[in-house]
Amino acid sequence: MAGTGSCVGSWCVNSALPAGAGSSGRNPTRKFPRVGCNTPWRSCNACGRASSGERRFGSRLLPEECSMTELHEAVAVGDYDLVEKILKAGHCDPNQKDADWHDRTPLHWAAAKGRPDLLRLLVAHGARPCLRSAVGWTAAHFAAEAGELRVLRALHSLHAAMDAADLFGDTPRRLAEIYGHRECSKFLEKAEVESRNYHRKAALRKIPLDQRDEDWELKKEDLRKNPPCFWEKCTASIQKKNRKKKGKQW
Repeated sequence: MAGTGSCVGSWCVNSALPAGAGSSGRNPTRKFPRVGCNTPWRSCNACGRASSGERRFGSRLLPEECSMTELHEAVAVGDYDLVEKILKAGHCDPNQKDADWHDRTPLHWAAAKGRPDLLRLLVAHGARPCLRSAVGWTAAHFAAEAGELRVLRALHSLHAAMDAADLFGDTPRRLAEIYGHRECSKFLEKAEVESRNYHRKAALRKIPLDQRDEDWELKKEDLRKNPPCFWEKCTASIQKKNRKKKGKQW
């Protein structure tokens, strides 16, 4: 694998990611899965693809078949003009999931990178805030993990579900608590109630809401029985930290 970072198994530490697409400054050694390519990639001619069929993500050369589209890439590096160009061209699906990055959508990248402007742009072009990653994270989960309060406010204003639980029952507020983002946790405590009230009123008035990721719901039971190996390690680490905190309280 090209890049300057270190790799262990299927994990890399900030390797070969373009500026702005890696971790935040809070954790310079945060691990990211490799961008392996095994899912057919829909051609996106208006996005500037090389004539040879090869594409670049930062310093890395991506094979022709890759589930990470150029829309994913543009959002990950925060290039607003390019994202807008791609969306207006209409050749990239704003809801396509990248199987090589655990089913992340472009909206998930916008939330994780703290870009409410990109988030609103994507939603305006049909991106669905209800779509989930492989372990059931919505855009709100990614924003909560990263402590991106502005993104959480934007999602709430768009009536996204703020209390959705992931594969293991964790809501965005729970993630904010785990990662010590107090302002986000405080905001989500109120947003959860407001979100539930809005959805209740919408149901009574028979206002249709887009709150269900059909694809993920079909996979959910199988994922619970066989969770992704990377997530088992992550969950075990979080549980260990929580046990230490409880021990200190006693």
